[in-house]
Amino acid sequence: MKKLLKDIEREAIGQIREANQDKELETLKRTYLGRKGKISKLLKSIGRLPPGERAAVGLMANEVKQNITRQFQLKSLPLRKKTSSKLNQKIDISLPGILPDIGRLHPLTQITDEIAAIFLRLGFRLVEGPEVETEYYNFQALNMPINHPSRETFHTFYTTDNFLLRSQTSTVQIRIMQKQRPPVAVIAPGKVFRPDATDASHSFMFHQIEGLLVDKDVTFSDLKGSLTTFCRQMFGGETRMRFRPHYFPFTEPSVEIDISCMICGGKGCRVCSQKGWLEILGAGMVNPAVFEAVGYNPEEVTGFAFGMGIERIAMLKYGIDDIRMFFENDMRFLEQF
Repeated sequence: MKKLLKDIEREAIGQIREANQDKELETLKRTYLGRKGKISKLLKSIGRLPPGERAAVGLMANEVKQNITRQFQLKSLPLRKKTSSKLNQKIDISLPGILPDIGRLHPLTQITDEIAAIFLRLGFRLVEGPEVETEYYNFQALNMPINHPSRETFHTFYTTDNFLLRSQTSTVQIRIMQKQRPPVAVIAPGKVFRPDATDASHSFMFHQIEGLLVDKDVTFSDLKGSLTTFCRQMFGGETRMRFRPHYFPFTEPSVEIDISCMICGGKGCRVCSQKGWLEILGAGMVNPAVFEAVGYNPEEVTGFAFGMGIERIAMLKYGIDDIRMFFENDMRFLEQF
């Protein structure tokens, strides 16, 4: 075995010294030092030797391996210099360079950052939460008990009997209120999931950003003022708004908010279905039942909440008519933003 090791060492060193290319050196390295190389095969066979010989042979095998490795290191440096020198000689510095592609933020990320920046200036802070939730956070704490008909509107995907993919980021608001006493002013962006058929305006996964403000003496006027400020900073100072009564189980009273169509200026066109208005978000005063679920006294505090689909905001702002374009990774589309 020792003689075989010496023969391998002599053979390897001779071939290394004769090598003239990096590729040739790499092939030799795999031949002698690779996982299936000659040294590895010998090391595996040491276990078949008599116990008294194993230690000496193992020590010699490691010395041979180190010697061969050292020869590879000594040979690779001049080869690299030689290759580098040849490459430098071929460079024509008069040719124009090739500019690398510069990455950019996805349009949905850009819109999320723009929305968040507006509310951060209004004193809100950004929070996040898990996408896999329990029924309690997704339904019960939001005033949607088992068998309540409003659950159908917020239907989602179940992973097990009690765990599901969240259908709105309101779940984060519940978690924050459980941890923090008023005042609370937060926005919660993130992905949400609903088993909708995918078409030009629906997707089984989309992005939301929801907001919550809780304190003493918060009124509907505070809600209107905050959201009016948001809409005018997001869509322009000339944007008109209207608040329509609506129903959400976690707010009372509840409203849906429309803005004047940016395409026709409110006169009526194909984009706004000749109505002159575009729906952008839902909002309302926090239902006292939600406060009770998180341990707040509804006699002491009030608050408002709102939520909007980020894809819808982006579609309205950029004039995009198909939500699927955000997720197809078509560079012809994405490079416009």
